[in-house]
Amino acid sequence: MERIDKQTIVDSVPQKGFFGQPKGLFTLFFTEFWERFSYYGMRAILVFYMYYEVSEGGLGLDRNVALSIMSVYGALVYMSGVIGGWLADRIFGTSRAVFYGGVFIMLGHIVLSIPGSVVFLFISMALIVIGTGLLKPNVSSIVGDMYSETDRRRDAGFSIFYMGINLGAFISPLIVGQVQKDYGFHWGFALAAIGMFVGLVVFVLTRKTNLGLAGSYVPNPLTPDEKKKTIKIVSIVTIGIAVLLAILIPLGWFTINTFISLVGVFGIAIPTIYFIIMYRSPKTTEVERSRIIAYIPLFIASVMFWAIQEQGATILASYADTRTDLEFFGFTLSPAWFQSLNPLFIILLAPVFAWLWVRLGDREPSIPTKFAFGILFAGISFLVILLPAYFSGPDALVSPLWLVLSYFIVVLGELSLSPVGLSATTKLAPAAFSAQTMSLWFLSNAAAQGINAQLVKFYTPENETLYFGIIGGVAIVLSLILFALAPKIKVYMRGIH
Repeated sequence: MERIDKQTIVDSVPQKGFFGQPKGLFTLFFTEFWERFSYYGMRAILVFYMYYEVSEGGLGLDRNVALSIMSVYGALVYMSGVIGGWLADRIFGTSRAVFYGGVFIMLGHIVLSIPGSVVFLFISMALIVIGTGLLKPNVSSIVGDMYSETDRRRDAGFSIFYMGINLGAFISPLIVGQVQKDYGFHWGFALAAIGMFVGLVVFVLTRKTNLGLAGSYVPNPLTPDEKKKTIKIVSIVTIGIAVLLAILIPLGWFTINTFISLVGVFGIAIPTIYFIIMYRSPKTTEVERSRIIAYIPLFIASVMFWAIQEQGATILASYADTRTDLEFFGFTLSPAWFQSLNPLFIILLAPVFAWLWVRLGDREPSIPTKFAFGILFAGISFLVILLPAYFSGPDALVSPLWLVLSYFIVVLGELSLSPVGLSATTKLAPAAFSAQTMSLWFLSNAAAQGINAQLVKFYTPENETLYFGIIGGVAIVLSLILFALAPKIKVYMRGIH
């Protein structure tokens, strides 16, 4: 398909209809709401499912192995966005990618809802990794398609979209956690599958009237020669990997720990390669190359932020289960419910941040400055969580209010960085790599979780003060460096604000 001018796409979308935003934001808001309901509902109980004993309905895995697998799973979910973005940019467009991704995710949850072994767990993970890679970067890319580069509603629109993500993420741990408590893990996973099905229905029924041309085009389609070359390369690589694994696994040279280490390496290597390819591409203009340079320190800051934030589903989830007093004012808390804190605070504060950016107008902080605030708050959130161990020791159960405070502070950082990062990515992306650059943004999360898969091995209740202190301190130092570099980065952004 011939490339469509960006303004033509914007003009095809009804521009009024959802909180003063383009009408298509309704479709994408609720599609992502239900996708996040399914994902975060599953994630809220998955780590417990892995390390709880078989007698408790779990798989009985070692706790540290379960935490590492959880981090690797998250890394692969976001790494797969590279493939999803490439498929959207080169083969079938972002709208179809979103639909196909939703189908894979739903199938993954269905498999997980069937009582089985570790094999079922990994099959489910593979399906959800593929599906999320297709859906997540591309649904965000469609949001960017609906706005012109000069539309000042863009940041506010992404904040509203981000609130939809977190509304689903807030509700699901409460409901799925309760279903798991009353009926078992597999019924909780089945509920996640139903959530994704509802999201697919919303998308299919409303996309034609609300999205116009957004997501319907292929920005950089493969030529016939490129298709043949791609099929050949994919076939060779697939066969090569299969043969290699068939040899290494029986010999004991490829284990879970080996795989975890490889994911960490790929988490750093893949985005590095992507930056080089986009920068050197003949389809990238001089202005776009300058913007790519500006994007690199933002990417590094994002890795640091997500390395802390994503430990809310691993280290802090285990902390809630084993180190926290779950009897609170006569109520017995479920450790899964703490996964609702992050999205709850985002729901409450996202409108405030959206209003603040619009209200400040020309005084609004630059994108690099917002990123610096993001990792500053993330660092502080880890310094806060080390305090109860410092005061009470590693054996005493701590008040759940410490976890509440830590989640609250990291949300201040998330709202300074994450929706702004989504918006900045659509602004700074080279035209020929629009969906793939959005995939690159999510690779910052993949890199962070690949690093976390190694970091979580060092956590024990005995050394948690040192663990939280070092990671939090590094984040604060990096934030100060970014504050200092912000004016220079802004120059390289070439007019993007």
